[in-house]
Amino acid sequence: FDSDQSDRKPRAGDGALDSAAMAKGMRIQSISVWNTCRIHALSFVFAGWVVLKRMVKWVWDPAGLHSIHVRDNPPSCLIDSTLGQHKYVKLKGVKLHYVESGPKDQPVVLLLHGFPDCWLSWRYQIPTLSQYFRVIALDLKGFGDSDKPIWRTSYRIDTILDEIKQFIHALGVTSCTIVGHDLGALIGWYFVHQSPNLVNKFFAVSCPHPNIYWKMVSTTCNYQWLNFVQIPYLPEMDALKDDVKIIDQYYKHLQSNDVFLEAYKYSFCRKEDWTGPINYYRNLPFLRIKEDVDHIEPTVILITGNKDPFVKLEGIVKSTEYCEKFHMKIIDGAEHFPHQENPEMFNKVILKYAVNKRVDASKGVERSPSKRIMEGLFGAVTNTVKYGNSVIDNVQKRTNGVVSSIPSIGLSLSSYNNQPNN
Repeated sequence: FDSDQSDRKPRAGDGALDSAAMAKGMRIQSISVWNTCRIHALSFVFAGWVVLKRMVKWVWDPAGLHSIHVRDNPPSCLIDSTLGQHKYVKLKGVKLHYVESGPKDQPVVLLLHGFPDCWLSWRYQIPTLSQYFRVIALDLKGFGDSDKPIWRTSYRIDTILDEIKQFIHALGVTSCTIVGHDLGALIGWYFVHQSPNLVNKFFAVSCPHPNIYWKMVSTTCNYQWLNFVQIPYLPEMDALKDDVKIIDQYYKHLQSNDVFLEAYKYSFCRKEDWTGPINYYRNLPFLRIKEDVDHIEPTVILITGNKDPFVKLEGIVKSTEYCEKFHMKIIDGAEHFPHQENPEMFNKVILKYAVNKRVDASKGVERSPSKRIMEGLFGAVTNTVKYGNSVIDNVQKRTNGVVSSIPSIGLSLSSYNNQPNN
């Protein structure tokens, strides 16, 4: 469903942000000291549990302790220029790698990948989008061929957002459309709050608003993983076990012999390949968007698969509370990687809202029929009736009943413990 909330009623606290903070653009705040200490304390508890499980396995299978497979030669798909030109830019001490495709005189679309991923995540979008845009697929700092500083402070949110701002200016443009998936979308949410003047439109793929994301994660077993990664060294080594088996578990939609699966394993086969990516999760859980800041001004398009095991629909709907104008699209049959699992439909959604390119309904439908959307929502969330109804009531009030017939919806985030015990 779509909505323009320009006629919304003011929320309590709108316009009450401290003027000094507004002058500095400080729209992000830290969680309480108590919650910070609680996370750090729990990190040792979960770390001890992981060590105990690993020790039991290593007693029975000592060879498993040395099962790390370092790959020295990158797969061709990571280095050839089929999808675009590989380029680098240096920004105040950090070098970022990106792949560029499309005419330089066209508007820029900046693609931000998720975790654990790299620019290759967008392999099915670059050829299509480059027909209309100057497409930039960035390796986030710590990923791929971008610099990989090991210090946690290098991944502070203010540093990351400032580097993205510098990167956009280095491209020679004053604004761009951002498409982010997973971690890339999470960073995108922070960025569009902090620098809305640099964003034309924001596509958030498989990721709710940060305040929703971190609030809901405490109710799931994923909470254990987020606490576990707060300690140094051990999480990186744990990710490498069994020939980076976590990659196989995360990319279940890829076949075991898929060249792209091997590319991901190459990109994450060393300890230092994990330190940077994990450092994002050592910092971001401690941050929230201030509740009294204005709604996001650029149009936000929220995209998710109706079978996503990581992020379900309640969080996506609740995220619209932070948006002035928004659209929400469900990719039928897709899980956490709709841009890879159903690239044709995903690309149609991007083109529809990015260039207002309408697709012939007989060839794939530019807009899913409302009945189909409602059926998809209902099928995805039948076990969350009470909470879903409260969410719908809230959205109804802000969209003049446009979603009055949408069924109940619900959310849970991914469970780290859903991975097979090793």
